Amino acid sequence: MRAFDDTMVGPEDDEVAADEAEDEFAKIFAGEERPRTLITTKIHASAHAYPFVRELLMVFPGSSFYRRGHYSLKRICQFAANRGFTHLMVVGERGREVASLLLVHLPLGPTALFRVTSARLGADIVGHGNPTRHRPEVILNNFSTRLGHRVGRLLGSVFPHDPEFRGRRVVTFHNQRDFVFMRHHRYIFSDDGKRARLQELGPRFTLRLKWVLAGPFDTRLGDFEWFHRGRQLGTGRKRFHL
Repeated sequence: MRAFDDTMVGPEDDEVAADEAEDEFAKIFAGEERPRTLITTKIHASAHAYPFVRELLMVFPGSSFYRRGHYSLKRICQFAANRGFTHLMVVGERGREVASLLLVHLPLGPTALFRVTSARLGADIVGHGNPTRHRPEVILNNFSTRLGHRVGRLLGSVFPHDPEFRGRRVVTFHNQRDFVFMRHHRYIFSDDGKRARLQELGPRFTLRLKWVLAGPFDTRLGDFEWFHRGRQLGTGRKRFHL
C-alpha cells in the first residue's frame, strides 16, 4: 500500500555509493576522523532532562556534556567546532518530558531536528544491564530512500566505526514507517557458547524527523534540504520518506 517513491535506493546503487564516498561523513565512516559529540540542553532545562543526557553520554563514545547557559545555538556551534567537536546534540523538552533532539554535524552541517517520543531510561527497563565504555557496533536498518540514507549516515556518524566486540554492545537505529526506533543492547552468551540473548541497556526512544538543513544551525537563512509538511498538504498516510 506504500506510495511509490522514485528516490528508493537499491542495494548496489553506484551513484549513491559515489556520493557517500565524498559526503560530509565519509572520513568518519572510513575511520580517518574520530567523532566527538558535545551534548547540551535547551535554555532553562528542567531536572528531568539530565538523566536522559547522562545515559546519552554512555551511548555515544567521545561525547561530553556542557551546560547551556544563555548561549545561542549559533554560538555553541562555533564554540564546539573551534574545540574539535564533530557533532552538537541538543536535548529539548516539553513539560517534564524529553520532546526533541537536534543533531548538528560540525562545522558545515547538515543539521536535523527530530521529535522524540516514548523515551525510557535504562533504569526504567525491566531486566536492564549496565553499559560499559567499549565502542559499540552500530546497525542502521531500513533507511531505503536518498533522504533515508542521508539521515542514517548522520545518525551513524556520531559513532566510530571500529567496534570493540569484546564489549558486546550494539546500538540500533531501525526505521519503520518513518519512525526511527533507537535501541541499545548487549549480547549475552551461554556458558557453552552455543546460545545468545539480548539484554537491553537503555535508553530507548523513538525519533521522528521534522526537518534537515543543508548547513549548520540557521533556521532563518539556512537552506532546508527537507521538512515535514504535514498530512494537510497532501503527503498522505501511505507516503514514507525515509
